[in-house]
Amino acid sequence: MSSDNKPVTQVTIEKRRNGRWSFVIKRGAVVYPAQGQFTSQLEAHAAGQMTLKALENKR
Repeated sequence: MSSDNKPVTQVTIEKRRNGRWSFVIKRGAVVYPAQGQFTSQLEAHAAGQMTLKALENKR
């Protein structure tokens, strides 16, 4: 599969109602639900990026 055919993957950071932060991974049409209860936006972003790298290395 060439790099042109790979689905677009992105990490979105969201603030929950309780004031905590979480991340959502979107890969093409697949959406992995919100994960985590992080105290800062930076923590949520770092965790989301680490999870994304783990998913990419798994293939």
